[in-house]
Amino acid sequence: MRGINLNLWIGSFLCVLVITGGIFAPLLTSFDPVFDADLMSAEMPPDGTFWFGTDAQGRDVFTRVLYGARISLTVGVVSQLINSVIGLSLGISAAYWGGWWDDLVNGLTNVMLAIPSLIFALAIMAILGPGLPSLLIALGLTNWSWTCRIARSSTLSLKGNGYVLAAQTLGYSDIRIMATQLLPNMVGPILVISTLGIGAAVLAEAALSFLGLGIRPPFPSWGSMLTDSRELIVIAPWAAVAPGMAIFMTVLGFNLLGDGLRDMLDPHMRTRRT
Repeated sequence: MRGINLNLWIGSFLCVLVITGGIFAPLLTSFDPVFDADLMSAEMPPDGTFWFGTDAQGRDVFTRVLYGARISLTVGVVSQLINSVIGLSLGISAAYWGGWWDDLVNGLTNVMLAIPSLIFALAIMAILGPGLPSLLIALGLTNWSWTCRIARSSTLSLKGNGYVLAAQTLGYSDIRIMATQLLPNMVGPILVISTLGIGAAVLAEAALSFLGLGIRPPFPSWGSMLTDSRELIVIAPWAAVAPGMAIFMTVLGFNLLGDGLRDMLDPHMRTRRT
């Protein structure tokens, strides 16, 4: 199957599947993820009515997985957008201006890389408390260092090119040169790292929610669903399998998509594949 980028196709399919399920959740299920609780139907196995079974409160697990996709994707996309803005701003400016600003950004980046991002996010969540806004802030401030490194290295290789020197000769301001001459020429690697970052943010959100520092119950979150189903793993394993598989498929999809985009956008990777 020469020339077919399987990672890109499989990753795109999984991502589209998850995104479609989250967007069209009201059309795919008639249950409410929070209020349709019936203790008479608690811990029922999958059947024609409850496709993924029910949890301890009698809520439809399939419905909660669909609505949980909205939360996970929102956290992944928004937090990665914040990371990208911070990383690009610091990386491009540090490489372009150099001097003490470059040393400061490099030192801060090394500190961020030395501290596990989940530990840093836990510390922020402990201060701000649980909830969606706190989650976005915590994850948006903890994973920008890789974007910063890529933006800095790309800027160092681009700022000596003729079109950048021509823009300087024409009197373009530094900010304009960064935005119009440097940034568009590093879209490829930034797109790849951002795609991978979304998968990492989804996994981090699930971990924080599992620890009780993410989305507050009773709103559906894949991590909190895993927490609620820990005691049911023997008598009702479907309550844990469904959100666990959703996390697995989402993270795998974005990782494969990022890997496929890297293969497609990197000429050296295309040469090796051929």
